[in-house]
Amino acid sequence: MGRPIKRLQAGPEVVKELRRRSRSTTIGVRDRERAKMILLRFEGVGVDAVAEQLNTTPKRVSTWCVRFERSGLDGLADKPGRGRKASIPEASVARVVTEATRPPNGRRRWSIRSMSRHVGISASSVQRIWSKNDLKPHRLKTFKLSNDPRFEEKFWDVIGLYLNPPTQALVLCCDEKSQCQALERTQLGLPLAPKRPPTMTHDYVRHGTVTLFAALSQLTGQLITRTEARHTHVEWLRFLKQIDRQTPRDLDLHLIADN
Repeated sequence: MGRPIKRLQAGPEVVKELRRRSRSTTIGVRDRERAKMILLRFEGVGVDAVAEQLNTTPKRVSTWCVRFERSGLDGLADKPGRGRKASIPEASVARVVTEATRPPNGRRRWSIRSMSRHVGISASSVQRIWSKNDLKPHRLKTFKLSNDPRFEEKFWDVIGLYLNPPTQALVLCCDEKSQCQALERTQLGLPLAPKRPPTMTHDYVRHGTVTLFAALSQLTGQLITRTEARHTHVEWLRFLKQIDRQTPRDLDLHLIADN
């Protein structure tokens, strides 16, 4: 009489994770195969049958089953040191990362090629290291801190209007956009269609520029708009009067605007 087949056992959470790995397309082939091995052993399938079904060797199946029995899911991971050794010394990788924010005197930033010459590795290696660490020396963002002595007072006043607007009041965010080009295309554009973006002609007639004034209600998202040929205080006052006409008389108005 043959020796009975030993069945592996595990908790429901472990089984659920193994099933997820066996169906996943985002993990490695080895990890997916190991999960299938353990699941088949849960069902009582023998080592030889699992090896034949997964097109591998019985020794390999037995090895991963033993490691799973000893360490659970952690036993299905590769041991440290597996695979080809890194060709770039760790010290060079550290220099590429740490010195990316310290360009040499006379330069605003490192380029990929200048960094590769500085460290002594290839430009493609510098690119991979920067991408892996999400470093982008070529990108620059600007910011500005106001020097208004009452800046903090005004800052909290605006934030308070957004977070805790007064009762029986309407909060509007007002701004203007000048230099909007008034372009008239020589032909009508074609709308968006499957496999084709919207199109427009390359030639047009330019009718100067217009200024757009807009007031956004932060509560409802509704807009009050006006277009003008200029953007002096005269046009701004006309826009304020329009706001006064188009808002309820029984509400106080709080306008958030720049200077």
